[in-house]
This record gives sequence, C-alpha cells and structure tokens, in this order.
Amino acid sequence: MCRSCATAAEPTEIPADPERPDHGLSRRGLLAGLGLGVLAVNLSVGASTAAAATAKNGAWANPALGRFPAGGHYGAPRGGASHAGQDVSNSIGTAVHAAAGGTVVRRSWGGGLPGRTGNALVISHGNNQYTYYGHLNAYRVGLNAKVSAGQRIADMGATGNVTGPHLHFETHSGRLGTTVNPVSFLAARGVDLSGGWSRIDPGASGATVVVIQHLMNQRGHGLAADGKYGSVSVEAVKRFQRSKGLVADGQVGPATWPALVFTLRQGASGSHVRALQAALNKRSAGLAVDGGFGSVTTGAVRAYQSVNRLVADGEAGPVTWRALTG
Repeated sequence: MCRSCATAAEPTEIPADPERPDHGLSRRGLLAGLGLGVLAVNLSVGASTAAAATAKNGAWANPALGRFPAGGHYGAPRGGASHAGQDVSNSIGTAVHAAAGGTVVRRSWGGGLPGRTGNALVISHGNNQYTYYGHLNAYRVGLNAKVSAGQRIADMGATGNVTGPHLHFETHSGRLGTTVNPVSFLAARGVDLSGGWSRIDPGASGATVVVIQHLMNQRGHGLAADGKYGSVSVEAVKRFQRSKGLVADGQVGPATWPALVFTLRQGASGSHVRALQAALNKRSAGLAVDGGFGSVTTGAVRAYQSVNRLVADGEAGPVTWRALTG
C-alpha cells in the first residue's frame, strides 16, 4: 500500500507545469488560483457529496480489480496526515480504467499534488469532479486525451513510496484538492470499488445500458439497443425481475445481474454475445458487435481476463461479467 499519498501538513506551492497548454488548467491555476494551498481530506464533504448525488446512471465504472489492503483506506493515518484515497492491490501490469469520461489534465510524477509520489494521472470529469490514479507502472493515454468510462488508461504499478504494487485511487469533488471517500463516492454512482456488481437505475444511459438491452433481447424482448434506459427498457426489466421472483424496481444490480447474464464460450451466437462484445468494448477491446463468439472475441475475453488477473480461460462466466459490467 501507499507509504505516503497523504494530505500535506503544510501549504505546498506547486510550480507551473510547462507541458500544460495555457487554458487555465495549470497546476498553479488549479490549486493556488482557487485559493487552495493544501490538499485537504474532507470527510464531511465526502458524506454530503455522496448523499446529494445518488443517481446510478451508468456514467461511472470500476477503475481496477483487486483487494483492499489493510491500512489502505481513505482517512487512514499517514504520519500526522491522512490517506487521501483508497488503495486497490493487485500485481504489476493489472489494467487501470477510467472511472468516468473526461480529459486527462495531469500525467506526471505524483500528478503535481502535494504528498504524492509515483507515476500518476488526473482526469477531469467536468462539474468540478476529478479522479486520481497513482503509482502507475505505465501510461496508456497521453496528456489532454479524451477518455471514456471504462477505457484502459494505465497499468498498475509500484512506482513511488509504496510497500507493494497497487492503484492509489482518489476522488475529488468541488475542486481539485478536495478529496472525498472514493468508496462511498462510487457507491452513490452505482459502482462497487471492491469489485461487486454495478447498479444501474432507470434513466441511465451508455454502454452498460446497451449490454442490458442486448441481454434482454436474448430473452425475447425486442428492445432497441440505443443505450437509453427509458420506460420501455425499464418495463421489460421489471417483467424479467418478476419472472425471477426478484424485486421489480427496474434497477439492474447485484440481484438482477446474475440472473440476466449467460455463461458464454466460443461458438455461441446471439444477442447475449452482442452484450458481451459491447461490454468488452467499454473496456477498450474494439470488437465488431456482430453476435458471433469466434476466435477474435475469444481472444478479447482472454486478454481482458489476463490483464485483470482473472482465470484466462476465454469463457465469459459470472466472474468475468461482474468485472466487465462493474
């Protein structure tokens, strides 16, 4: 876990980054210009933010698979300061994904933030929300790159002041520098940072909704796979939930996903394979969504399983589906 990755005990001035274009997003502009001299871990802000933003709208995704190491939680003591994020441990090279769509605004040692070490990325998601990815082994996107939720952006590593390989993940809300608890922040947005099934509410949109629609179509529903979880798709899911003896609330979550997905392997064909291909594409696979589980899709499944440290057997079972849709 992190040996540092803490809030600074004293105000720290961060020099301007000569690599940043002059459009108001320099380190000085983001920190000093906002009147912020110290990165503060703000537990009360984290609680209020999570309470205020509860829409599980499909816009967010799990950034990495692994375990929560002891002492790697948000707010853990760090030599007179507090741990600013949540650590997720896995082996070097494990895939790191963008937690939401946005723009890479930092790509440097420590991300230009006080108390940080190691290769890092910062993504701006708009509305004064940012995510930080630390101790990276390799970058897979450039500075100023536009990224989508679930896109592979880096490899997990052990750069900087650490005891072992992991992702140090932070969420910032209100401004860059005001951290909130990443676990509760993502939970409020339908993502289980510890690796559980996602929660998708009516009104959601995006790639995960396309996955749901294709899975429903395999079960006989003629839905348009348009990525919009509107009234027609919601009613179809409610009927499916009732048929399975589930609470018919329209939320696709930990109770509904296991009943909805199929175990798939090479040779399968149909809308459920389209769902799998769409889910893999959210994680940067680049497949044709043709409904045929051939050698190319098998290779993509194996590759995804391998870089996320799952059993790389090419079979899409519940564990792989849970990771893909998380």
